[in-house]
Amino acid sequence: MDTLPYKHRWLKMKEALNASGMDLAILTSPASIFYLTGFYSDPHERFMALVIEPGKDGYTLLVPALDEESARGAAQVGKLVGIGDTDDAYALLERETGAQASVVGVESAHLRYSGYLQLARLYGQAAFRDAEPLVMGLRLVKSEGEIELVKKAVALAEQVLAETAAKAAPGVTELELNAEIEYRLRVLGGDKPAFETSVLGGVRTALPHGRSSAYKLQENDLLLIDMGVYKDGYCSDITRTFLIGEGTDSQRRIYDSVLKANRSALAAVKAGRPLAEVDRAARSVIDGDGYGFYFTHRTGHGMGIDVHEQPSVHGENKTLMQAGLLFTIEPGVYIPEIGGVRIEDDVYIGLDGQPVVLTSYPRELTRL
Repeated sequence: MDTLPYKHRWLKMKEALNASGMDLAILTSPASIFYLTGFYSDPHERFMALVIEPGKDGYTLLVPALDEESARGAAQVGKLVGIGDTDDAYALLERETGAQASVVGVESAHLRYSGYLQLARLYGQAAFRDAEPLVMGLRLVKSEGEIELVKKAVALAEQVLAETAAKAAPGVTELELNAEIEYRLRVLGGDKPAFETSVLGGVRTALPHGRSSAYKLQENDLLLIDMGVYKDGYCSDITRTFLIGEGTDSQRRIYDSVLKANRSALAAVKAGRPLAEVDRAARSVIDGDGYGFYFTHRTGHGMGIDVHEQPSVHGENKTLMQAGLLFTIEPGVYIPEIGGVRIEDDVYIGLDGQPVVLTSYPRELTRL
């Protein structure tokens, strides 16, 4: 992680704060703190914040005392402040910043109402603005170093997926395969799942965000596996759908439609075009095959430190694609009485403006 350009990120963040008229930012999202400092921790109910004052050098990171030693070895900050469980975190914050700020930036999606009330009391005369779009604007475009980390997470996910798929057979439960995935990813060096792994069989594959259960796979079942690996701060996200046995004509027709939609969406990825074109390319195929009613979600989402980031790949997003964007392409069709199919890939737009598909696991229908 020491190869990532933290100093460059600091400068860009301070420029963004200055341009937005904020003279103080208090960031509380663990992902944003990691992006700007290299230190990651989930503080749970405890207070953790990265304090940025554009007029000063460096940052101040306030962390729970139990994380202080870990942060000392990882965080790229000017000052580190530990907060004991009996300390008043906001008194420490006031000590570090004073209470003179006129415009305070916070991450509104990551600030509890109780925390906002404390900040409003502390900076009583200040206006509060949302600084999250500024951070996400920086995180939107990935560096080559970040993409290398994502590639490692993708490679691990694909190895885990291959080894797990080999164990799928009639009589094996969704939960057994789920456990196999989470065991294998740790044995192979992954830090943790990037999100809750989803293994679904039979008609349960028609649940786009279904949770694994004790359902036992049967002959001619669809099997949908949606998984990802978190490695060195970055995520992968891949979905493949398999058949246990030969399957039915209906299942194969759905699979063929989703595969065509996946390929059509990939072909629409190019710098300078609106993101909406990617979604529309996938949706037009599925609509044309008569399954449009059953394609119930957007075509993809950004990813990186979090498994869901900007951009959102939907049919109304007019944002132009650019080099450095990283997102998923995952069209799906979900018919309750038959089952569901989703094929998900991770795609990066290279410096030449062309798509680079990071996932290489076969998309063609595989029978197990």
